[in-house]
Amino acid sequence: MQKVVFLDRDGVINIEKDYLYKIEDFEFIDGVFDSLKYLLSLNFKLVVVTNQSGIARGYYTSEDFDKLTNWMVEEFKKDGINISGVFCCPHGPDDGCGCRKPNIGMVKSTQKLFDIDFENSWLIGDKNSDIMMAKNSGIKNTIQVKSGHSFDQNNSKADFVLDSIKDIKNIIK
Repeated sequence: MQKVVFLDRDGVINIEKDYLYKIEDFEFIDGVFDSLKYLLSLNFKLVVVTNQSGIARGYYTSEDFDKLTNWMVEEFKKDGINISGVFCCPHGPDDGCGCRKPNIGMVKSTQKLFDIDFENSWLIGDKNSDIMMAKNSGIKNTIQVKSGHSFDQNNSKADFVLDSIKDIKNIIK
């Protein structure tokens, strides 16, 4: 069985910017490269799971998303970081799809690639919908970071709340 860290993109990997799709607007969160290397050293697979309603809203295309994603994955690869998969929900909040967080469609897609050890896998997100996707799919360990969307820490459903991904070494061992 494979341990996986599921990562939301916006607010976890990169600085949150509404409907981000241009490479020139993409800024990595401070410490994300070191944190992902640390997770790889613990034999985790890294999988990005991201809602991208900007596609459904017509702000950008699937091709725009793919171009940015391929660039991001290559930037990580240049630094020895392998992203094992990127799963995107291109639907809007009212589309009723099964892949939009907090639904579990993206995790189910990941299960087609890996025999996931849900007990020892993690999700790192910045919204309660990220955390609820994890809980709904059986991922036992969750971290909500403050580096993305603002939220009331007292209402977080996560097991741990951290300032950003760079603080995970205190939690994931």
